[in-house]
Amino acid sequence: MPKDCGNHKSYYRHKLYGRIFACFLSLIILVLFIILVIWLVLRPTKPKFLIQDTSVYQFSLSSNTNLLSSNLQVTISSRNPNDRIGIYYDRLDVFAEYKNQQITAATELPTGYQGHNDVNIWSPFLSSVAVSVSPYLVDSIGQDENAGLMLIYVKISGRLRWKVGTWISGHYNIDVSCPAFLTIGNDKGNDGSPVFRFQQMSPCSVDV
Repeated sequence: MPKDCGNHKSYYRHKLYGRIFACFLSLIILVLFIILVIWLVLRPTKPKFLIQDTSVYQFSLSSNTNLLSSNLQVTISSRNPNDRIGIYYDRLDVFAEYKNQQITAATELPTGYQGHNDVNIWSPFLSSVAVSVSPYLVDSIGQDENAGLMLIYVKISGRLRWKVGTWISGHYNIDVSCPAFLTIGNDKGNDGSPVFRFQQMSPCSVDV
């Protein structure tokens, strides 16, 4: 009889542990399901980026050595279009690109929280000193100067998190591409660089 009692106690103990584990697992599944439902209902819309202005203070190319020195200031705005979802920008690096080649060093933008329907505006300087470019780019720059029109892309790369109530998501990569359409005048600046003029505000493509 004592042996049977021991077996019964062991049986009920395992049964109790099983029920506790099943309840705990059900609770986790329920919480995850609620989070999923909230996420689907409040599915975040990607932030909207807009390039508002580009000023070119230097864009000089040494044809003998294929070295490019540049100094630009761009104005970019970001708007959170969500009514119930906030955005934490944890890292944002901006740089200029021409014909798929980066031509300036990356500049770090201020990070922080962007509330519902809030707008952030940044005006960073992008510069480079004697950056080596390929002969293909040298020819392309010459062709664009002769045509009087140049397209430079302002790129932003970073990481963000979504905020719904008190819940904050994990990190997501964000990549932004902004086309800066520039006309090139026949006159030259003090340093011999062509004079560039920004044409129009343009929306940026955003990938999250």
